[in-house]
Amino acid sequence: MTLEPFSKQGVLDFANALPFFNLIGLKIVDVGDGYSKAEITYRNDLCQPAGILHGGMIATLVDTGIAHALLMTDAFRRNSEVGGTMVSVDLRIKYFRPVSEGIITCVSKIPRLGRHIIHGESIVTSADGKEVARGDSIYMMVVPEQLRAK
Repeated sequence: MTLEPFSKQGVLDFANALPFFNLIGLKIVDVGDGYSKAEITYRNDLCQPAGILHGGMIATLVDTGIAHALLMTDAFRRNSEVGGTMVSVDLRIKYFRPVSEGIITCVSKIPRLGRHIIHGESIVTSADGKEVARGDSIYMMVVPEQLRAK
């Protein structure tokens, strides 16, 4: 059976087979129109020297979460059908508390979807439900003409 690439199951299967995600244990657990939920489990090899989860792992959750929320939008589908893609142009993370155990969850949404500029937001929580970070990102839809070398 072949899955539609932009179906929920198609996106989940594709994301969860990516080598980088497998390396760090990142899982996309749910996607919908302008929504995603991603998780990573605390591991010692993902920590900074003080034994807390490295901030780069949280940033990766936010960036990945927002990208996967965007993948499920009609605007991204239409752009992809003509050979376009998307790129991040800004990523900001605000860290509130350290993480030193359990599953870390990132819920991402797309509150603003323009023709070319997209704003995404994420909330990252620890296993006990406490908010550990918030992030936001700006993505740009890129049309095929912009992908050609000049």
